[in-house]
Amino acid sequence: MNATAEREVLTYELFGTAVRELAQQIVDSGYEPDIVLAVARGGLGLAMGLGYALDVKNLSAVNVEFYTGVDQRLEMPVMLPPTPQAVDLSGLRVLIVDDVADTGHTLVSVQEFCADHVAEARSAVVYGKPHTVVKADYVWRRTDRWIDFPWSSQPPLVDRRGGLAH
Repeated sequence: MNATAEREVLTYELFGTAVRELAQQIVDSGYEPDIVLAVARGGLGLAMGLGYALDVKNLSAVNVEFYTGVDQRLEMPVMLPPTPQAVDLSGLRVLIVDDVADTGHTLVSVQEFCADHVAEARSAVVYGKPHTVVKADYVWRRTDRWIDFPWSSQPPLVDRRGGLAH
């Protein structure tokens, strides 16, 4: 079996379908977020798409570092500056979005960041993994495979740690 067959492959076209279907799940549940909070980088595209589909113009992002490579991660996720001011989230219904709930630790860290300030926080992900420590409220697909996202399936053109990529 080749490496590609062992992976979940998401194309840009399929990502568009995922955004609309997740948006429909959210609408059907009756949840009306005041703000869409993206977990950068993976959740940025989803936040934009859901913002349009749900007619939410208030978008923000938190940058959380966890993965350093395929199946390589830090011990715990680290929220990097700048972070939204807690006062900016006060009393709002927040939709936290990310590309995948793998271990779930990234979502937990963002939920904990929001917990004492927001009226309600729910989460949406394109993919949920079976071993995640937190179940997202809205999940497009579930898989136990590594996921090739269209924006990260090829190496970067530039290696910021050392010049041009090869």
